Amino acid sequence: MIMGAICMSHSPLMDRNRTEPEAEQRFHAAVAESARILEEMRPDLLVVFYPDHMNGFQYNILPPFCIGARARSLGDYGSVPGAMPVDEEAALSLSASVIDQGVDAALSFDMLVDHGATQPLELLFSKIGAELPRLVPIFINCAAAPRPPFQRTRVLGEAVGEWAKGRPERIVFIGSGGLSHDPPLPNIATASPEARARMIAGGETSFADRAARQGNVFRAAAAFKSGGTGLRNLNPEWDRHFMAAMANGEISIADHWNESDLIESCGGGVNEVRCWIAAMAALARSRPYQVVSQYYEPIPEWITGMGMLTARSGQI
Repeated sequence: MIMGAICMSHSPLMDRNRTEPEAEQRFHAAVAESARILEEMRPDLLVVFYPDHMNGFQYNILPPFCIGARARSLGDYGSVPGAMPVDEEAALSLSASVIDQGVDAALSFDMLVDHGATQPLELLFSKIGAELPRLVPIFINCAAAPRPPFQRTRVLGEAVGEWAKGRPERIVFIGSGGLSHDPPLPNIATASPEARARMIAGGETSFADRAARQGNVFRAAAAFKSGGTGLRNLNPEWDRHFMAAMANGEISIADHWNESDLIESCGGGVNEVRCWIAAMAALARSRPYQVVSQYYEPIPEWITGMGMLTARSGQI
């Protein structure tokens, strides 16, 4: 049974680069409100659509989509490391179902997830003081070309929603990522030979490599507000337009987006809205859904347009 969905931006900078206290209070109040609604929905199972940041998935093999039957957290940026409470039976059932529906999603019994998957969960469940329920993580490649078309991401979400409608669990979808932002991620086309070799080799990165990458992000973020980097600016107008479309059920709005134009206007991190699209497309299989909470604020210190949308299913 589909209960609802929560889509939210993440930023590993929020505990490092402090913004105005009032802005932080507004963000955490929005998280608390979404967490309160989540608690009311009493989920037995979370399906988490998330992006990776070239930590768990690299160019040794880079599928457009991957379902995790087992997963562990890398623990980057201070997130909690270790095994995640994945429901293996549900993951295998979901994998078979989406394949039967014509969506070629890979399957992993050793999925390594980063803050893109864990930060929303840690934020939400810390607010209500509850342990994570069972979950199924679904990786969507948003960081590195070639990325799946936005239309295929919607179709993935619809297939997941069809599966969820027939399940006995109380299921909530989580969509992590976005909105406009331009994180300093490595690009294989412009990377140094050493960085390129690491991106192709795959496998878990060393602590030293992670620390170096995180240091680069911290320095870029510190300079971003003053315009001292080459990172693209936030685009609040686009962010609000996108959130309104998701709230109004206009999931197919993204089907024919030009990815290059979108990156130019909103930054490379905007590709993570694929996770919102998938989550809302899954929820829409129980239509009509009702949006019960929204939040948006551009926060330059976190180099991200921070958005949050919470909706209840029409199935209940």
